[in-house]
Amino acid sequence: MAKLEDKLTEMLEPGVEALGYELVGVEFVRAGKHSILRVFIDHENGISVDDCAEVSYQASAILDVEDPISTEYNLEISSPGMDRPLFKARHYEAALGEIIQAKLTVPMDNRRNFKGKLLACENGMISIEVDGQQFQLAVANIEKANIVPTFD
Repeated sequence: MAKLEDKLTEMLEPGVEALGYELVGVEFVRAGKHSILRVFIDHENGISVDDCAEVSYQASAILDVEDPISTEYNLEISSPGMDRPLFKARHYEAALGEIIQAKLTVPMDNRRNFKGKLLACENGMISIEVDGQQFQLAVANIEKANIVPTFD
C-alpha cells in the first residue's frame, strides 16, 4: 500500500470495526503544524458525538503505538455527512445515479475535475456523465471524490 491514507486505513479499520462502526475512509490533509487526519465512520443507526469520541479514543491509542505520521496533526472523527466521500468501489456502487464530484491524481483529457451523474462502476472504473459527455475514470486515479448533495 503506497499511500499514507491506505496504510492508515489498514491500521485503523480493525479497531473501528471492533467497536461496531464502519470505517468509511481516511483523509490526511497536509498543512504543516496544522495538518488534519480525518477519519470517516458510519453506522446503520447514524453517528453521534459520543460515537465520534469513542472512535477517537480507540484511534488515538492505535496511532500512539504505531506512530505512522511523523509531523504534528489534529485527529478528527466524523460521519460521512450529506457530501459523503467515496473511497472504495462499493461506495461508488452505492452512489449510482447520484451527482458526484471527482478530482483525479493524473489529468485525463487535460482536466482533473469532473462533476456529473455517476452512471456505472465496474472493473475498477466509473462512468460519469458531465454536460452530456460520458467519461470513464479509473477509481485508482481518483484522488478525492464525494457525493454532491441535491435539494429538490
